Amino acid sequence: MSLPLLVAIVALGIALSVAAVHFTGGSKTATLAGTDQALSRFAEDFPDEVVTVVRLTADASTAFLDLGRGRIGIVHGIGDCFLTRIVTPRDATALPADNANTVSFRLADFTWKGGRFSFASATDAQGLLKALEPQHLNSAGEAA
Repeated sequence: MSLPLLVAIVALGIALSVAAVHFTGGSKTATLAGTDQALSRFAEDFPDEVVTVVRLTADASTAFLDLGRGRIGIVHGIGDCFLTRIVTPRDATALPADNANTVSFRLADFTWKGGRFSFASATDAQGLLKALEPQHLNSAGEAA
């Protein structure tokens, strides 16, 4: 078999494989239908946590959940799945961005570094920034 024919067959095979994955839903991006779905998805991994406030990003790809005691829960869409995390001000750096509705969020976790998140209102963005402000910590490392 000639080399150009072999390259063409391999290229066609790869293209067909990528198309099959795409058309069977493999390239679908997960989004949250609302705060209820964010609460439900978070409760699957952390059933004992009590959520007081849910802040959903404008594109519905991420929800930030206030858990009290200086902790924030996160539900974030990656691919067609959601990841969940609980973070404290020690784990994350949140900075206001150039827009009042946007927060730049950086985690110390190597599996997910964070990103820029836009909210529908500046109130949600400011609420997240306030929730992640370093607070006085007691000797056990809990927020006072």
